[in-house]
Amino acid sequence: MELINNASLKPFVTFGVEASCDHLYRIEDLEELKLAVQHLENPLILGGGSNVLPMGDIHRNIIKIELKGIDIEERDGSGPLLHVGAGENWHQVVLYALDRNLGGIENLSLIPGTIGAAPIQNIGAYGVELESVFHSLVAIRIGDGDVVRFTKHDCAFGYRDSIFKREAKDKYVIANVTLQMTHDHELNTSYGAIQDVLKENKIDNPTIRDVSNAVIQIRQSKLPDPAVIGNAGSFFKNPVISKELFETVKERHPAIPAYPAEKNTMKVPAGWLIEQAGWKGKRIGNAGSYEKQALVLVNHGGASGTEIWNLANEIIDSVNQKFLIRLSPEVNIWQ
Repeated sequence: MELINNASLKPFVTFGVEASCDHLYRIEDLEELKLAVQHLENPLILGGGSNVLPMGDIHRNIIKIELKGIDIEERDGSGPLLHVGAGENWHQVVLYALDRNLGGIENLSLIPGTIGAAPIQNIGAYGVELESVFHSLVAIRIGDGDVVRFTKHDCAFGYRDSIFKREAKDKYVIANVTLQMTHDHELNTSYGAIQDVLKENKIDNPTIRDVSNAVIQIRQSKLPDPAVIGNAGSFFKNPVISKELFETVKERHPAIPAYPAEKNTMKVPAGWLIEQAGWKGKRIGNAGSYEKQALVLVNHGGASGTEIWNLANEIIDSVNQKFLIRLSPEVNIWQ
């Protein structure tokens, strides 16, 4: 365990904002994690920092999860399991699986962050959500350090949602995640521009590697690299609204796109709403909406967390006024 007092958070969050915390604990060992959650009061948990916006200095203990390790468990009669330490980089896990012809997560290529954060958010992209490949996880309960196993059912996954954002919020630290992989792959190429990219690259019989490469090509074409310009990827969730509200909005805005969701609801692309409200590429001070993807808020250099959050709230109010739809942040706001 490494303890850093009065630690700068700038190197640990992809938004690149100036902020500090009183105590930062970098933990690579499960036993150290058990001890930390027993003795540290109300800690914040940090993974890859790709879904966090600090609003200023944080006067709390922060535990940075750096538990590593990847193991494959082959099983008779069913697909292999991939056991992964929570501190492993998500995209590196995808590449690890591809190198061993393990399928199921190729559509989730190049998503930033660590694997421990993936179940919390139920990450998803290009027609696949973590839920579809999730098997189980091991978490450490904050307060007593007990080890608790969660099945897929226990996690109560929803759209960018899980029990860890609701009833279990701030009660557990995820230590290890197990994924259900495949040897016999069923490719998902119907979502977004994947088929267009495969056709452009003259690939008629794609492999899981081809699908991953297509997703990477698409993401790199429209999403900024945090190493170049601070961001946390998609800042807002795609709103899920009732069919009644959708029909009302559609009368005023016939071009509004949407996709059927669960229980008579419709999912509307937040990026389209933000762009139609005039925010795409717009900059206020050092914060802005990315010029190639309105859904992504960026730090042009020197923006504070408050400055980015103020921009986010202006966008929320603007979209709500124009479309009667209120956006919700996907990024965690730390205060």
